[in-house]
Amino acid sequence: MGWLVRKKAVGAAVFGLLMVAGCSSGGGSGSTPSASAPSAQGSGTAASPGTDTAGTEAAYRKWGLKPFAAPPAPPAEKPVKAKPGEVPVVSDIPTKDKIVFVTFDDGAEKDPKFVEMMKDLKIPFTMFLTDDIIRNDYGYFKPLQELGNSIENHTLSHPNMRTLGEAAQKNEICTQEKKLGKEYGKAPRLFRPPYGNWNENTRAAAKSCDLQAIILWRESMQITNMQYQRGDKKLHPGDIILAHFRGPKELKGTSMTEMTANMLRHIQEQGFTVARLEDYV
Repeated sequence: MGWLVRKKAVGAAVFGLLMVAGCSSGGGSGSTPSASAPSAQGSGTAASPGTDTAGTEAAYRKWGLKPFAAPPAPPAEKPVKAKPGEVPVVSDIPTKDKIVFVTFDDGAEKDPKFVEMMKDLKIPFTMFLTDDIIRNDYGYFKPLQELGNSIENHTLSHPNMRTLGEAAQKNEICTQEKKLGKEYGKAPRLFRPPYGNWNENTRAAAKSCDLQAIILWRESMQITNMQYQRGDKKLHPGDIILAHFRGPKELKGTSMTEMTANMLRHIQEQGFTVARLEDYV
């Protein structure tokens, strides 16, 4: 799905892989997603971006944006369902509301301006983090978590899961589950496989690690434009959008805040607002 770049994971070899292949290939092994199970995570619900006050308008104007409409109240019953004993694979959420869900992967770029931006905008988003990429600064992500944005599992070392057996996949997922729970005070409920590549061993490993859903995506944000999986090249209600913690070196001189602002404009221009993924999965 286009180039996706990374800072070093486990030494220069893994870094080279990330630079060429990025976090995602849009692959996957199963058919189109079904949905998942109970219980929300995170330290709370991220504040709604839609209150149209002078303060909100000023905060958005600072980043060259206009305020979003408030998302609808989340459903009383989460729409993602799973078959008994199965970990579902989810690319979009069943809903008729014009909402989408924003996710950021890996954790390579740790731009303090992005924290400032999210404090100003109060856009809900989900982080899927890889230990080898974040371990040099676990603390960077805590202010983002404190805004109500959950930290989820993206493996220890960012491998292609389809090249690993079940035991190795379990180590990648379960060990990261413990690390994230220790660092951030809450074990993740959701898992995103690197490159979007998974197989039935991944499902089995995720289940054994007490994860409740495998999260993929429908669109991925590049620098100024989004890549779409569907032929109509449009957002659809309930779509999950993939972005990355990237900086100017990976974004050809564009900052992470500029890339994020571009993504938010695309969402808004198509008449959508942003909701919190964990309220629906």
